[in-house]
Amino acid sequence: MLLHSDSPFVCQTPKRFWGTGKAVLSRKRKLTMELLKVMRTIDDRIVHELNTTVPTASFAGKIDASQTCKQLYESLMEAHASRDRVIKNCIAQTSSVVKQLREEREKNLDDLTLLKQLRKEQTKLKWMQSELNVEEVVNDRSWKMD
Repeated sequence: MLLHSDSPFVCQTPKRFWGTGKAVLSRKRKLTMELLKVMRTIDDRIVHELNTTVPTASFAGKIDASQTCKQLYESLMEAHASRDRVIKNCIAQTSSVVKQLREEREKNLDDLTLLKQLRKEQTKLKWMQSELNVEEVVNDRSWKMD
């Protein structure tokens, strides 16, 4: 299942669909990780892509190497931008939820359920921020291949 990179489904899903508790967070993370994995396929296969894009001497006249390299470059740039949007969208959504929960928490310091929910969202936010760092490493690795 491939989701659009701007889909809010990746970050937040209605509780009636997922349920509640730690299992929910785990399923949401798994979904997001699966989406990022699929979206990182081009980076994982960059050596293969380069080998099949750049023609050998015997095929140099039959294939426009400049055009195929340009297409690979554009595909890679699009993939990087798309993943960056997904991750930053999740960070923005989760940050907003954390901010709202903090404000609610300040008004009701005795609500342990609210505190638990706030901690869960803060954990999710930290995880998504770390995914942004992973994305930077993946992107750097891909650009160093060519």
